[in-house]
Amino acid sequence: MAQSIQRAINLIRVAAEHPLTLTEASDVLGVHKSTALRILQALEAARFVRKTGAGTYVFGSGLIELSELALSSMDLRQLASAHLRRLQRQTGHTVHLAQLTGDEIIYIDKVDSPAFDAVKLPSRIGRAVSLYASAVGKAILAYLPREDRDRLLAHVTFERHTDTTITDRDSFEAELAQVREQGWSVDNGEHDAYVMCVAAPVRDSRGKVVAAVSVTAIEVIETLDQLKEKLPLVLETAALISEEAGYTPEPPSAS
Repeated sequence: MAQSIQRAINLIRVAAEHPLTLTEASDVLGVHKSTALRILQALEAARFVRKTGAGTYVFGSGLIELSELALSSMDLRQLASAHLRRLQRQTGHTVHLAQLTGDEIIYIDKVDSPAFDAVKLPSRIGRAVSLYASAVGKAILAYLPREDRDRLLAHVTFERHTDTTITDRDSFEAELAQVREQGWSVDNGEHDAYVMCVAAPVRDSRGKVVAAVSVTAIEVIETLDQLKEKLPLVLETAALISEEAGYTPEPPSAS
């Protein structure tokens, strides 16, 4: 198995250097042409290689996209680090940074609160977030083009996790419209009944919302209404991270 994976990696490397014929692919892989074709077709389906009009195979856009996503995640986490840690000190609560990566929203940084020594939050760096039952999910999805949102939610089942979970698409769209209007989102114990959260969107240099920053508290420590009092700090932090990422807000129009 390890040898097969290494040969596939070598195949992709060769395709990145020059167009690859089926015969060459067969030689690189050390297999019959029919087997090489099946492997190429699998790589093509993943967009790791691309078949040209001449019938050769070249480096695919899927790998470029993966590398850009990885670099983006590392860059954003580095740019946001100091701001997230300051927000944690200001609020005393756990702070998250989540980013849209492919078809998922992933936690890419987390600054824990000492208050959670006894009760650990389930979130962790690298873990996917609920698209519909999280403040960061709402903060990102609210600003996506409708077609992108449809694609992300196409296979989502709106399961009821708690009494406050949104369980249908129409109600969720209404919630997202409110998020767009006010510029921030909340999680009112919608995935874990004891967890309250407020979040704000983070934009990249193009002005596109690509991430969200949040502050999270256990309800027995701080209610959602109390947590909302921290919103100015959350919004300020999201704006500072957006600036670090190259976003320049449009000046207000003259009245």
